[in-house]
Amino acid sequence: MKKAIVIGINGQDGSYMAEWLLSERYQVLGWVRPGRLNAVENLLSIQDLISLQEIDLTESEEIIHSLEKFQPDEIYNLASPSRPHESWQYAVNIGDVTAAGVTRILEAILQVNPLIKYYQASSSEMFGSPTESPQNEKTAFAPRNPYGVAKLYAHWMVQNYRHYHHLFAVSGILFNHESPRRGKDFVTRKIARGAAKIKLGLSNDLVLGDLDARRDWGYAPDYVHFMWLMLQQDQPTNYVIGTGKTNSVRDFCEEAFSYLDLDYRDYVVQDPLLVRPKETIQLVADPSKACRLLGWEAKTNFKEIVQIMVSAEMNDLQGTHNPPQQEMNNFIINRRNLS
Repeated sequence: MKKAIVIGINGQDGSYMAEWLLSERYQVLGWVRPGRLNAVENLLSIQDLISLQEIDLTESEEIIHSLEKFQPDEIYNLASPSRPHESWQYAVNIGDVTAAGVTRILEAILQVNPLIKYYQASSSEMFGSPTESPQNEKTAFAPRNPYGVAKLYAHWMVQNYRHYHHLFAVSGILFNHESPRRGKDFVTRKIARGAAKIKLGLSNDLVLGDLDARRDWGYAPDYVHFMWLMLQQDQPTNYVIGTGKTNSVRDFCEEAFSYLDLDYRDYVVQDPLLVRPKETIQLVADPSKACRLLGWEAKTNFKEIVQIMVSAEMNDLQGTHNPPQQEMNNFIINRRNLS
């Protein structure tokens, strides 16, 4: 039985990763930041099948001790504050955890067992204001907030530890990926929940910013499967993970409301204070390397993502939601039927 540590296991990506690893018969240990042991909403259906441990990524000794005790085969680092535009409010902390924390993990791997395979969740925020579109593994980085800078530091450290210390350490440069487990302050979750509340008579309108902002939106379980694939290869390398397609916030509203037989134009209100500066060059992934070398592609399309999220919000608000793992179980079954 393989062993894996999932850092940030109680988040969107971490919980899906834990479920995927359990389906592959791994023993799973989840690291959560101090004070978050009770934040297990996404783990309720598997909490008896995994172990959890509080780990402070600013403390090297805690990291080393955990690796020595658990002796993992793989580590998936999916932990980081994930609201880039708010990262100015905690710039010092994000540097210490998201950036330097990765170096502490890599140093611990070197000390405990250099054969441990390591996955780093990099971000499209590292491209910031790109010089070309779409973006691939060779596109120049130009982060524009502390989150992107911290992610880029970690990304480069992973690459350097791979080259200089010969670790099996890789980075997946992830574009936006959504699911019913997305944080409620993200625009996709805000739209899905807002539409459901309006349909059920619990709200009268939905306030949003720029409806024409576009994003490359994928489905989180698709991306988690790809993260795992990256550590199953013979040679370590980085990949861009995205759909290669963009949709606007307006598109998301239209799909979400029409799925509930509503017209978003009757309910969505724009607040100019929520509108961010226009992007001169579009952020959108070029996942051709992943498609070419691993045969990977995003299986869940935009319309399906919206419908999955809106259905989950309707079920939640009506008190008829499925256990958290059911969504991933369905994904795993479908994935294997396609294989």
